[in-house]
Amino acid sequence: MAIKKTAKIWHNGRFIPFDDARIHVLSHVVSYGSAVFEGIRCYQTSRGPAIFRLPEHVRRLINSAKIYRMAPEFARETLEQACVDVIRENHLAAAYLRPLVLRGYGSLGVLPGENPIEVYIAAYEWGRYLGGDALEQGVDVCISSWRRMAPDTLPAMAKAAANYMNSQLIKMEAVTNGYSEGIALDMQGFISEGSGENLFLVRDGELVTPSLSNSVLPGITRESIVTIAADLGIPCRVEPIPREAVYVADEMFFCGTAVEVTPIRSVDRVPVGAGKRGPITEAIQRRFFAIVTGEREDNRGWLTPVETLQPVGGKD
Repeated sequence: MAIKKTAKIWHNGRFIPFDDARIHVLSHVVSYGSAVFEGIRCYQTSRGPAIFRLPEHVRRLINSAKIYRMAPEFARETLEQACVDVIRENHLAAAYLRPLVLRGYGSLGVLPGENPIEVYIAAYEWGRYLGGDALEQGVDVCISSWRRMAPDTLPAMAKAAANYMNSQLIKMEAVTNGYSEGIALDMQGFISEGSGENLFLVRDGELVTPSLSNSVLPGITRESIVTIAADLGIPCRVEPIPREAVYVADEMFFCGTAVEVTPIRSVDRVPVGAGKRGPITEAIQRRFFAIVTGEREDNRGWLTPVETLQPVGGKD
């Protein structure tokens, strides 16, 4: 899905034209992948645009940067406001937000020297990540031959650009072999996650999802699904999942900011349950979209309405 150009991008406290958001080819991030980022959805509601779980996303961005010792100079509140301002500045009713923290142009060695820490926040229109009919029809996936990182190699809790080189291998292998997505195993052979999604199984009326010790990103949508399941009276367990469990699951679905809640209809050509979206997946999906679109009361404060925060300047 090509990015639709918008008017402005937020860069280090001010707005710049979209086409001016550039870095030098010798920036540290280009050679060494030294960046962390977030993906955040802004949904169109009856009260105007609203950003889903903005504080949690910004907190994870800052935590990711802290793990890699590249903390930005901007406070959490400033970055939250900047995300709101980007939506407002570009007159977007619904959008995908991409905040980035990266090491820029300076020294060019593995050890970062005087490289500046740059912060960009972009927002643009973006559709369904795995296709327009995926939410209802589900997707076909495979178990990838590529493993997730061992816990003492790259930190899976950080949403870092370098981690997504692994994700690219998983995704390219899956698509080349005729699947929509791949599921990676961890270094012990347990189910981990998709190339950019967390994973849930349904078995005998219970939800099961891998633990953080299985090299999964602590997904914000994942945590939201656990909460939604509790509201619906659906038991949920967080534990290691053996590979063979996916072949005997009653239902499966991916979740994440990009993929939202997308059913999995087959794994390695083996149908999941009846080979279509199951009733528990559908119930969670319906509740999730009712919340993010404002159809259901947001009693947990998950939505940040763009109109409630006021611009703080920073325009070009």
